[in-house]
Amino acid sequence: MTSASSLPPQPLSPLDGRYRAAVAGLADYLSEAGLNRARVEVEVEWIITLTDRGLFGSTALTDAQKESLRALYRDFGQAEIDWLAAKEAVTRHDVKAVEYLVRDRLSTLGLGAIAELTHFACTSEDVNSASYALTVQRAVENVWLPKLRAVIDALGDLAREHRDAAMLSRTHGQPATPSTMGKEIAVFAWRLERVAAQIENGEYLAKFSGATGTWSAHLAAAPDVDWPALSRTFIEGLGIDFNVLTTQIESHDWQVELYDRARHVGGILHNLATDIWTYISMGFFAQIPVAGATGSSTMPHKINPIRFENAEANLEIASGLFQTLASTLVTSRMQRDLTDSTTQRNIGVAFGHSLLALDNLQRGLTEILLARDVLLADLDANWEVLAEAIQTVVRAEIVAGRSQITDPYALLKDLTRGRRVGHTELVAFVEGLDIGADAKARLIALTPATYTGLADALVDQS
Repeated sequence: MTSASSLPPQPLSPLDGRYRAAVAGLADYLSEAGLNRARVEVEVEWIITLTDRGLFGSTALTDAQKESLRALYRDFGQAEIDWLAAKEAVTRHDVKAVEYLVRDRLSTLGLGAIAELTHFACTSEDVNSASYALTVQRAVENVWLPKLRAVIDALGDLAREHRDAAMLSRTHGQPATPSTMGKEIAVFAWRLERVAAQIENGEYLAKFSGATGTWSAHLAAAPDVDWPALSRTFIEGLGIDFNVLTTQIESHDWQVELYDRARHVGGILHNLATDIWTYISMGFFAQIPVAGATGSSTMPHKINPIRFENAEANLEIASGLFQTLASTLVTSRMQRDLTDSTTQRNIGVAFGHSLLALDNLQRGLTEILLARDVLLADLDANWEVLAEAIQTVVRAEIVAGRSQITDPYALLKDLTRGRRVGHTELVAFVEGLDIGADAKARLIALTPATYTGLADALVDQS
């Protein structure tokens, strides 16, 4: 058997190939280059913090010198990426390569006299914890959350548009008390809003306390400095939160919380995707044809609900990855082990699949139209759902002394369970009930399409 020729270099992950355009915004933060840029930022800002305080005889840098230093991360690009790759091939240590890059650039800028303040008293995890906090925070706040918000907004718009569109509910898959399509969609918007708010209020923690979280080297070099206070000021100055009590690593609990919440969001979205898919299969929603698109390779009539199926699959992949991140990062042997290193390099993959799902949902929600005639026909075929209303009104009439019926539930059960009854049968049944005239009139006027309670008004709660 002759083997095929080798392909040119190809992306192994579909996130870097087929779906690159949909998730590219995350790569600016959660790629290896994005992480290294943040590491350079932390190293540079630490030098500025130390020199601003004149520690160890240093002199505060001028504004021009600070700007030239900050340009190291603000203008971080291919030259720095290549330099770091070559250096790490020698050092076999990614953070050490970053330290050497900063030292090299200090020399180029004529600031070699303060080169020893690069990575001063730091363990790699000081720089890493701050860098991960920065990159994850920025990816979530600038890319992932806005897409989640866009989906929530789209759901809100649909909920308001269809707030009065009566539909037959199906509890356990069986005909049940009607609702409106708007209210059912509003439920998803409300659920997502609640978890999104939790994520927005979450912490992004970093430590900056040395090899085992004790500031030992710091105190050896300058015992009179309040290093915990200085470290807190530095970390909070970066726009992230400070963890004062750690081992060599920041304990990652904030990451566990974030990934569990992101997985929770994914579960709600998965529920949304499968419900919309089901509504499409029932004809409640019609899909808008996309010019030139093919639904089936053999059946020309088909428009497949691919947006929701794609979202469903990517949410399942993201859920598995978020679960792995959370369960792995919650623990570290004694003061440090390296299991978190490889794990954290997959943060972008987890958010990538989640973002891809959000993108498909956002687009899918714009490609469906509510078939109100189908909803009304479904309601008209299921008058037996009014049995709940009838037996509840009868109970109220009994309590009020206007009825002598002894078991209203059994009465309605005998009429409707396992049987299809229509408008004529229910009206005749109500006419023969021992209840007051007003109650009888209300029930006779009721239809499945008007038996929606407060569903319309509940949309305003989302």
